[in-house]
Amino acid sequence: MSLQTIDFARLELQPGERLLDLGCGEGRHSILAYLDAPIEVVGLDLSGEDLNTSQARFQEFVDPDDHHRCLNFVRGSGLSLPFPDHTFDVVVCSEVLEHIPDFEAVLDEIRRVLKPGGRIAVSVPRFFPEWVCWQFSDAYHEVPGGHVRIFRTGTLKKAIEKRRFSFRERHWAHALHVPYWWLRCLFWDRGESAWPVRTYHRLLVWDLMQGPWLTRTLDKLLNPLLGKSVVMYFNDGAEQ
Repeated sequence: MSLQTIDFARLELQPGERLLDLGCGEGRHSILAYLDAPIEVVGLDLSGEDLNTSQARFQEFVDPDDHHRCLNFVRGSGLSLPFPDHTFDVVVCSEVLEHIPDFEAVLDEIRRVLKPGGRIAVSVPRFFPEWVCWQFSDAYHEVPGGHVRIFRTGTLKKAIEKRRFSFRERHWAHALHVPYWWLRCLFWDRGESAWPVRTYHRLLVWDLMQGPWLTRTLDKLLNPLLGKSVVMYFNDGAEQ
């Protein structure tokens, strides 16, 4: 199982569509999209190491006899996507923009490669939980490749709408992960060796693997107040 931030049901994936997972990391959303619908998925990331991990994980799920779906991993930069204009029906960009100084250039590239009438989903860390992490630890956001900004939802929403996208809906995710990251930042120098961090991490792993109704319900109830990520969905609004 893998931690899922983007809700593919809200994207209404259709057979034969092409989906780009921009900044796919170790492939969680790429693989989940492949499993969700008979579509063509491309996972793109700048890290060759992460792409190798993605490919290895995908081998557990690939069905070579299913010719209606496929998943390929490509190395590249979100600042200059290696695809022609109007290539994808859907683009997802999860927990990526907070790492990129020129995030608006990435939004321009998403606009370019999306087909007319396409859809996008974008997620970033929510302002308050992320702000607390920054107060507890400078190292949390100063590590190489770390977060370079804290987004306010309204600011990011306006930046996306500026590129002729029409806002559809939003939700929050992973409230139960917020205490872990607060503890992790509070005990940054000790890392996982700190008892509170280690203990809470075990809880999250158990929750991910077992999916008990109690923690699933608690996470759902807390997300509007304390969800770690905000997820927004947009349609192509160019023709509206």
